[in-house]
Amino acid sequence: MEITTQDGVQIYYKDWGPREGRVITFSHGWPLNSDSWESQMLFLASKGFRVVAHDRRGHGRSSQPWDGNDMDHYADDLSQVIESLNLNDVTLIGFSTGGGEVARYIGRHGTGRVKKVVLVSSVPPLMLKTPDNPGGLPVEVFDGLRQGSIDNRSQLYLDIASGPFFGFNRPGAQVSVGSVQSFWRQGMIAGHKNAYDSIAAFSATDFREDLKKFDVPTLVIQGEDDQIVPIDISGRVSSALIPGAKLIVYAGGPHGITDTHKDRLNADLLEFVSE
Repeated sequence: MEITTQDGVQIYYKDWGPREGRVITFSHGWPLNSDSWESQMLFLASKGFRVVAHDRRGHGRSSQPWDGNDMDHYADDLSQVIESLNLNDVTLIGFSTGGGEVARYIGRHGTGRVKKVVLVSSVPPLMLKTPDNPGGLPVEVFDGLRQGSIDNRSQLYLDIASGPFFGFNRPGAQVSVGSVQSFWRQGMIAGHKNAYDSIAAFSATDFREDLKKFDVPTLVIQGEDDQIVPIDISGRVSSALIPGAKLIVYAGGPHGITDTHKDRLNADLLEFVSE
């Protein structure tokens, strides 16, 4: 199923579960698409929730616009999905870049349609090191991703998935070839320029003011050993900036806890959305 945005971009989305169920939306990470949420969507839909997830513009089965690959457009696209389907009392769940999308959505569109928020391994408040964000990651980290994208993005995605994303580079880790291949497949479906531009969107966007606008129950979940979005510059800081937010830390958990810790994550999400 698809909607068309105001600037003519076709956004693919999945809509699973009973129509009368309480609604949950899912915003995915880079360079993935809504397939990355299938474990959580299948589980929560089986519990009676209506679950909706879209492929971000330029990713998955959505169209690949040359321009507009930034957080403002991502947030507005999420808003148009929610409004087109007339969703209300929604729990917004965002992973990694998707957490930034959720934060910017609230910053631009408020919480009139929102009941709760969950940020999983998410990029807010600001990944990039700046004069007023000295704990962030140096720009060279993201320049390396950009160069890797230009040189051989297929290999870049394989290296990320087989290494830090799932924590497969840690001693004793059991590598899941299927997880690596799924990450690579999703990444290669994304438009080249769209995924390239998105590196700046997830790394250099400042979400600090967006987080201050959260006024609904919020849960922040992150792995303690997140090598992609270090918890000390993201989850711990975001949970402190969001009024009343609860932080759950998965001991030893990597970035990709939606797969590596899916049973625990599913249980934590179910408990939170059922309250």
